[in-house]
Amino acid sequence: MTEQITPEIVAQHGLKPDEYQRILEHLGRVPTLTELGVFSVMWSEHCSYKSSRVHLKTFPTSGPRVLQGPGENAGVVDLGDGLAAAFKMESHNHPSYIEPYQGAATGVGGILRDVFTMGARPIASLNALRFGDPSHPRTAYLLEGVVAGIGGYGNCMGVPTVGGEVAFHPSYNGNCLVNAFTLGILPADKIFRGTAAGVGNPVMYVGAKTGRDGIHGATMASAEFDASTEEKRPTVQVGDPFMEKLLLEACLELFQTDAVVGIQDMGAAGLTSSSVEMAGRGGNGLDLFLDKVPLREEGMTPYEILLSESQERMLLVAAEGKEELVRSICEKWDLDVAVIGRVTASGRWRAHWRGEVVADLPVDPLTEGAPKYHRPMTPHPALPALHAFDPATLPEPADLGAALLRLLARPTIASKEWVYRQYDHMVRLVGAVRPGGDAAVVRLAVSHDKHAHKGIALSVGVNGRFCFLDPYLGAMHAVAECARNIACVGGEPIAITDCLNFGNPEKPEIMWQFAECVRGIGDACRAFGTPVVSGNVSLYNETEGQGILPTPTVGMVGLVEPVERTCHSTFRDAGDVIALVGSLQGEVGGSEYLSAEHGEEAGRPPALDLAREKAVQETVRRAVRAGLLSSAHDCSEGGLAVALAESCMMHEVPADGSKPGWIGCAVRIPFPVRKDFVLFGEDASRILVSLPKENAARFVELAQACGAPVIRLGAVGGDRLEIQGALSVPVEELARAWRDGIPAVLRRDAAHAGAAAPA
Repeated sequence: MTEQITPEIVAQHGLKPDEYQRILEHLGRVPTLTELGVFSVMWSEHCSYKSSRVHLKTFPTSGPRVLQGPGENAGVVDLGDGLAAAFKMESHNHPSYIEPYQGAATGVGGILRDVFTMGARPIASLNALRFGDPSHPRTAYLLEGVVAGIGGYGNCMGVPTVGGEVAFHPSYNGNCLVNAFTLGILPADKIFRGTAAGVGNPVMYVGAKTGRDGIHGATMASAEFDASTEEKRPTVQVGDPFMEKLLLEACLELFQTDAVVGIQDMGAAGLTSSSVEMAGRGGNGLDLFLDKVPLREEGMTPYEILLSESQERMLLVAAEGKEELVRSICEKWDLDVAVIGRVTASGRWRAHWRGEVVADLPVDPLTEGAPKYHRPMTPHPALPALHAFDPATLPEPADLGAALLRLLARPTIASKEWVYRQYDHMVRLVGAVRPGGDAAVVRLAVSHDKHAHKGIALSVGVNGRFCFLDPYLGAMHAVAECARNIACVGGEPIAITDCLNFGNPEKPEIMWQFAECVRGIGDACRAFGTPVVSGNVSLYNETEGQGILPTPTVGMVGLVEPVERTCHSTFRDAGDVIALVGSLQGEVGGSEYLSAEHGEEAGRPPALDLAREKAVQETVRRAVRAGLLSSAHDCSEGGLAVALAESCMMHEVPADGSKPGWIGCAVRIPFPVRKDFVLFGEDASRILVSLPKENAARFVELAQACGAPVIRLGAVGGDRLEIQGALSVPVEELARAWRDGIPAVLRRDAAHAGAAAPA
């Protein structure tokens, strides 16, 4: 604690020389090492958003349903009838790359705490995952570890993981992405916030004991990786889902009392960030007595106690005189509990240790006074040449059926059954639409009460390749596709959260990508009436100078009412009419097809007409609610041909080994341009539907009323996917390629390991 502050010590804490100079100006003196550690985490990108705040302020964040927007642990929206939903998405990218199981597990634990801190019981989780090239030697290891960590933590908590997405691209070879989303339900009039209000109120520590795990995790997550990445393993937290389950139940019981004034998860930067942020929101000061903190390791210093990111911990401001009530409930659930501080009127954050003040800092410079950067921005220099690329110069595949099979086997497109089978999506019996389709649907209640007919639709997604080629348009596509997925199950989009994953913001082209993506998300959200109510920024996703594709993941929530009137993605009955709501343009810029067949990632993403998009979605949403459709499936990666194939064979394979419900179809597609472009182009604003013949006329009238084009393609039936004049492939063959895509990645790794094993 008395170590001299040198330029090397400052640099080790992730602070630039000019930032250290600002600290000196704020304090009027040299900080102690403990105080420097506090500034380092509070001014990290992970906690302060110093490169992104100026752009995030442009988001639409209010609306008639918004009860709590950004700035709290999670956003909250009104669902009607006295119910509200709290939800948020967070990243745990850097820890998951270093130690995939614990990194992913503690990411799930952290987002669960963010949600139940608001007073909500978590009812559903999703995730958005990005891994490197399937042939990269680390990809299978990360995939297996991350999925096991998500399943291990979520399953133990009894919160179903009901959906998500998984994609692969070489840009993630050195930085996998693990974005975790959770939604919970709470009374609309009983929202809890992370505020240190009421001078004199006790500050209480609740949960697991504090150890040395995760120290400087926030700082590590705010820097690039290099050859020494493995040395950062001690900065990764270790999770205990059984302890978190106790913490969840104790907090929900506390919320039924009048004892809780404010509550905050001890997440990134642990006790430091939770106490500083609570003081900042309350406009008050805070005194902490660190020798009262429950510890699990001997000899811990104030520096370590303050910066530890040990999991399953909460900081709670209780009403004065209610300490024993809080203590009794926490001890009932076998949790550590202690009064470790007081709210003050000083405007200062002070830490005491064995009778001495070891940190005495003004609150404002740690929160609102943190640096805000308007970093230089310039478009990526490679874009002009990429935009000038003409896909018409490429040869058309001789066998379109074989090309489709290759696309279906691509891990980004292939079945994610291997992943979601490791998650318990049936616990609590809330699922109305199981994983594997366009959007998950969860019930808000299973009993026969006034909420039993309400459901929530959930979707996450983004196309990083689109966002690289045109960040503004690519980000708009992310919002539009999530809304389209929700329309496919009959849902009305109401709000979003986001997880903005980018490279080094000190590079002008990366900062430009970020700003353009924020602008695109904001404009699309204004068009759909879906305000941004929570979110997360993850920067410095680079290893040895190689950054990821810009990946602004969007998580959208929609209301499904009545929940009994929803829809699945798969064809159901022979004889049903197949139609496309939307048009055929054959836009292949940035498509999975160009990458897979020709090794090209160029062109411009498909055009997006938001008025057309809204008309297509409204048509399908109203048709689902009217009970007109047998299936509805978004056309996205791989285009119309992949959507047709998936609709034929997306039925789950029964566990008893009986024949799956696969069914073929025969369609005739008008080809305004090259066949491969029409089949595999990723044109926007298209939904593939099937419906009984007797509903066809009503459906066309509905589409006309909404202003959406409809193309009749053919009919469901048979055991092949027949596209007249283009391809004919047995559904069983399609399913074999599609279901084997991700297992093949794991087999490739096993074969590599076997070849490398000593004789």
